[in-house]
Amino acid sequence: MFSAVLGMIAFSAVAAVLVTASVTPMIAVSSVTAQSAIGIFNNLPSYISIGKLPGPNTIYALSAGKEVPVATIFDENRQQVAWDKISTGAKNATVDGEDRRFYTHGAVDPTGIIRAALSGLGASSGSQQGASTIAQQLVKNLAIQDALQAPTLKQQNQKINDAIAPTLNRKLQEAKLAISLEKKYSKQDILLAYLNIAPFGGTTYGIEAAAQRYYGTTAAKLTPLESATLVAIVQNPNQKAPTGKAGYAANTPRRNAILGQMLAAKHITQAQYDAGIKVVESSKTIKNIPPSQGCTAAIDNAQFWCAYIKTLYPSLTAFGSTAAERAKNWKIGGYKIYTTLDVGLQASAQGVENQWVPATLPTMDIGGATTSVEVGTGRILVMVENRKFNESTSKVAGTTAINYAVDQKNGGSAYGFQAGSTYKPFTLMNWLQHGHGLNDIVDATPNPNLDLSKFKDRCEPGGYGGTYGKYTNDEGEKGPFTVMRATAQSVNGVFLNMGKELDQCDTRDDAIAFGVHQGHTDTSDPSGFLQLQHQPSAILGTNSVAPLTMAAAYAGIANGGVFCKPVAIDSVISPEGQKLPGQAKDCSPALDPGIDAAVGVAMQGVFSGGTAGAARPAGVAVLGKTGTTNKSLETWTVGSTTRVSTAVWVGNATGQVPTRLTRPPVHCPGTANQVATLRNCVFKHTMEAIDAAYPPGKFPPAPAQYLNGTTVALADYAGQTVTAATAQLQALGFDVNVVAGEIPSAQPEGTVAYTDPGAGGKYAPGYLINIYVSDGTQSKTVPNVTGLPFPAAKGAIAAAGFTTDAVQGCVVTADPTKVGKAISTNPIEGWQGPAATKVTVEIGKLGSCP
Repeated sequence: MFSAVLGMIAFSAVAAVLVTASVTPMIAVSSVTAQSAIGIFNNLPSYISIGKLPGPNTIYALSAGKEVPVATIFDENRQQVAWDKISTGAKNATVDGEDRRFYTHGAVDPTGIIRAALSGLGASSGSQQGASTIAQQLVKNLAIQDALQAPTLKQQNQKINDAIAPTLNRKLQEAKLAISLEKKYSKQDILLAYLNIAPFGGTTYGIEAAAQRYYGTTAAKLTPLESATLVAIVQNPNQKAPTGKAGYAANTPRRNAILGQMLAAKHITQAQYDAGIKVVESSKTIKNIPPSQGCTAAIDNAQFWCAYIKTLYPSLTAFGSTAAERAKNWKIGGYKIYTTLDVGLQASAQGVENQWVPATLPTMDIGGATTSVEVGTGRILVMVENRKFNESTSKVAGTTAINYAVDQKNGGSAYGFQAGSTYKPFTLMNWLQHGHGLNDIVDATPNPNLDLSKFKDRCEPGGYGGTYGKYTNDEGEKGPFTVMRATAQSVNGVFLNMGKELDQCDTRDDAIAFGVHQGHTDTSDPSGFLQLQHQPSAILGTNSVAPLTMAAAYAGIANGGVFCKPVAIDSVISPEGQKLPGQAKDCSPALDPGIDAAVGVAMQGVFSGGTAGAARPAGVAVLGKTGTTNKSLETWTVGSTTRVSTAVWVGNATGQVPTRLTRPPVHCPGTANQVATLRNCVFKHTMEAIDAAYPPGKFPPAPAQYLNGTTVALADYAGQTVTAATAQLQALGFDVNVVAGEIPSAQPEGTVAYTDPGAGGKYAPGYLINIYVSDGTQSKTVPNVTGLPFPAAKGAIAAAGFTTDAVQGCVVTADPTKVGKAISTNPIEGWQGPAATKVTVEIGKLGSCP
């Protein structure tokens, strides 16, 4: 009892100081009676500002050219509103219930302080009446808000405890800061700030969010009864939020008390009071609508996009100049983030994805992703996958939080997915950069003893040893292929033999220039990613990448060799309404435009008679590449028009089930009924919708110098000695194999009867030339068929005595008079060899060859 009296005396003395200070600070300073209290008071901080209150971050996307909100993200469910957007009933309920002398006293209420002190004389611990004014409560709530911005939960809890500690020092500080507020702000400003910051249970803060949550209305439309119910919460939000039976029971007495105070203040009538206190709180009167926020609550088809956007803000200066500042500002919120997503195309792409790629299969953990990038800007238009978004800890079949389209650091899979043959265009670039051509002929036949030491690699000074190991061509291709045809048909043997003549590090650098990187985050690597691999196996696509990476790279190929980094955020509007930059357009030359045009011509063949024929959208020019990894674990179709590039991946999210051995519930027409072929229908139908919105044009032709390159036309060595022919061929860079035994030929016995491949074809250095030795008997001679259409040329070859039907080949020509006519043969005119030899007639064609 004695200690309580001393506490009352001390607190009352301080109260007198505070009251005097709030009116005339100079009088308080000169008062001798309160000198000790003033000493404590003067040492406390006195500056406070209402500042920026936490609020939601809103993500926008484009719908029919208009910006529409797709997701709201916040730590605190709060929407700040202006004074005229709050009902009179809510303002009256707050003042009457929390601080009825608000408009007549200063920052502190002397009557309330004395009452609280007197109450403490007979009160047990914890039952002391409060004496806080609205200004003082605002100070406390601002301190709590500041505490919630601390970087760790432990620091947050400590600062919150400091902000609500029932100590004399904390109450003095609160009072002094309240005085500072009243000197700086009007009563209206203070009440408005209080209504916007007050806690209303859970993550709901502010009168607007409370009105929406509990009544499904706005603060402007709150009735006096509804207002009293909401204001009743703030006294103890954890107990008095009307969210269940216990909450209803705890809220009702406080609500009724506030209604009584509103009646006493003549802010409601007796009839309103009588009706109000009779209302039984329940789920019938309280809607309790859960706040719709976070990526799970994003609009349909935008959940994964929302999660991706959340990973990007830490790198944007719009949110602050340092990482810590950006994190704090994002948490405080109030930003509007305008993104590149096209809502209409996104919905269309999701529909296509859902139609063709199931969310689950009984025999494999199937995954699928489609993403599209605008050519020339890098703006991401589409990002969908085959599963529903689920960021909860509960595992539900057909759902995931992993965004298969992006890198691991942005919420993607742990490693990305092997690129397969979609990586081959970078070897093609390197090929053309070093004087070779699209019409060059390279051997497709798999070599079981492919010598790794023959692969150059300046990034691997020690070189490689051993042999490559077993590899195959998808359709069992063998023999000579033009690089153009090998690209269209994705012939592994050709590309490995091309790679043997190139520096592997150059191929890797070409890929890097187009933004290609591995999808796995590596904290030990300063760049944040594992370096692209450049060993010979990388030629066939062993690097693991994200679909977004490949879509952006192919957009660069479609853009004349100018690569633009992917962009997801166009701009940001700050809480103060200032327009801030998003992700800047970042484009740079990656490849000579002439070489890029030649690469594009070859890649158009993929969709025109090549491996992506079933994926081609009708009536448009498309360049691209398909990819299938070892055991068909991952499958790809990546392609681009002149306007938009799209990457489609379908494969194993986890596990190693061959997609070619797995039957899907739907069959993509024109293909085998396999999971491996679904990507073709996804690409085709996704791009058809995109093409309607972004009508494409035509790609440029290949410059003549990149058609035939500088490779060597094979001479006719018939009749030469084997030794002389071997020396000449090796001097030209060819590999030579003398076939054992002799064959019928008109050439002198023991000399070269013919070579395979035969004379006239243009072959790359390193090509294996087989020499056949003559036994001196007669053979057949290839006739001159230049200028003849294929049927006539075929007949002339048969008439010359060849027993195997001639086949039609293709060669690109810029001369319209040569289109549809024989330009050359392989073997060439005058070549002699067995009657069973198959002669290829190269027929001229404009544009590109399949």
